[in-house]
Amino acid sequence: MSQERTGVAAFKGNPITLIGPEVKVGDQAPDFTVNKSLVDSVSLKDFAGKVKLISVVPSIDTGVCDAQTRRFNEEAASLGENVMVLTVSVDTPFAQSRWCGAAGVDKVVMLSDFKSHDFGQAYGVYIKEFGLDMRSIFVIDANDKVQYVEYLSEMTEHPNYEQAINAVKALV
Repeated sequence: MSQERTGVAAFKGNPITLIGPEVKVGDQAPDFTVNKSLVDSVSLKDFAGKVKLISVVPSIDTGVCDAQTRRFNEEAASLGENVMVLTVSVDTPFAQSRWCGAAGVDKVVMLSDFKSHDFGQAYGVYIKEFGLDMRSIFVIDANDKVQYVEYLSEMTEHPNYEQAINAVKALV
């Protein structure tokens, strides 16, 4: 059974339960399977040899998630071709595609954890009470070692964009 972590995160001040282990800097990045479309799935190995900034948002259709994804889309252009910026949410691939088209977001790779919640459980961000993934940031080097982690303690807050981008820039 997956590990439950309580008291480490909240939604508007109310405690929530995260399912899965806490990933730490220095860990080998856990593998995961997520969807690029309803039928096409990808895993960590599909991004082998690249630095990966994984931006996790609960739902792309909320204010903070929208702003977070737009910010990393803007940053992606200056990070170079050896960096993949991935946004993971439990929104369906249809909803992600619609949102990207409306928002003009075209530099991040949108990945959906809606089917199995495999990413959320592997990275310890699956929220038991809501069936969403908790806002978080992971930077993984080209050898799949975790180099930066930010688990937000409050679901409605923004991540530290500058620290995440600086962690990526240190690897390229």
